[in-house]
Amino acid sequence: MRFIEKKFVDIKPSSTLSINELSKKIQTQGKKVFKFGLGQSPFPVPSILVKELQKNAHSKDYLDVSGLYELRDSIAKYHTSKNKFGYNADDVLVGPGSKELLFQCQMVFDGITLLPAPSWVSYAPQANFLGKKILWIQTTAKENWHITANLLEDICKKDKENKLLILNSPNNPSGTSSRHLEELAFIAKKYELIIISDEIYAELDFTGNYQSIAHFYPEGTIVSGGLSKWCGAGGWRLGTMIFPQNLSLIRKAMRSVASETFTSVSAPIQYAAVKAYKINHNEFLKKCRLILKFVSSFLHEELCSVGIKALKPTGGFYILCDFSNVIKKTDNIFSDKELSNFLLQKLGVASLPGSDFGLAKEKMILRLAFVDFDGGKALKYLRYRNKLEISDYKELFPMVYEGLLKIKNWVLEKNI
Repeated sequence: MRFIEKKFVDIKPSSTLSINELSKKIQTQGKKVFKFGLGQSPFPVPSILVKELQKNAHSKDYLDVSGLYELRDSIAKYHTSKNKFGYNADDVLVGPGSKELLFQCQMVFDGITLLPAPSWVSYAPQANFLGKKILWIQTTAKENWHITANLLEDICKKDKENKLLILNSPNNPSGTSSRHLEELAFIAKKYELIIISDEIYAELDFTGNYQSIAHFYPEGTIVSGGLSKWCGAGGWRLGTMIFPQNLSLIRKAMRSVASETFTSVSAPIQYAAVKAYKINHNEFLKKCRLILKFVSSFLHEELCSVGIKALKPTGGFYILCDFSNVIKKTDNIFSDKELSNFLLQKLGVASLPGSDFGLAKEKMILRLAFVDFDGGKALKYLRYRNKLEISDYKELFPMVYEGLLKIKNWVLEKNI
């Protein structure tokens, strides 16, 4: 232990990856697991990108630290359109997943990190690794699990240090979208906050509208994105960040750090990714959104029908579930981690406790990811149809359906 820095002695792996590894381990023992834990896209990578990857498999040279110029140029044009602000190739950094870029951005930033509670499981650990001060901003279901302008201003008034606010909408873990982006932008501008807008789920907003705080505060917003969620290419490990000109010093510092750490992203993947940003994927995305909205709506309705409280998701593939009304003293479950472990061991349902996202463990809130289905099969089913029916649910989403039934039956049996 004496060779390890104190803050790393009791460090645990990311909970999202840990639950996936534990689920697989249980499966090897011959047990059935309903994977509501890891948030991995169920959809296949578009075939045109796969073909591009195959075509460029021979590419072996180191590329520019910032990323392949053609890719950065296509990313800049994509975000110029989506974020309604003018970017160019030199404003872009390409990294081995958005997670690494988020870490390096926190690393070079001189100030404190502001995080909504709940928010993605890796934001806070990254800040802790770096010895950063974290200020949590508590949210509520009433406010859609997103911070309000008043809450943000209260924090800004109390502390004069430089601040980096990380926002994620649609949100992981709630699957909901912020209703306050314009008001938040006004406060951010007033107090000169730097914002990282984590838009990894932006293309999976069920409305099809691309919503970003950069629409209202582009000069202070760093936009983070990548291929993992909308493109189904999590394992490709390609993330992006795009910076307004007046935050170029942050980009340059990160580029220097990148040159001494990961050097550059895999060349074949970068060449293949050009098509992800150049080609119109509207039909593919429209079907993905339709499927996710359908799965989430049924899941939400069925969970609420037995007394589990949850907000209906508006994007992505998560739902935040409050079990407090259905837990009884005789269950001997006193924290969200105990509840999550019980569901996995007794029902085979994998989930993540809300405390991993910054919520109080006593609240009995779990995050469920509704991705345990064959997205390719669902897309093929929609090839000649415009909608899905409830009668399709059991056939197309059997593991989600059966896992949901396990939870419902457990709750109903307790109330007999």
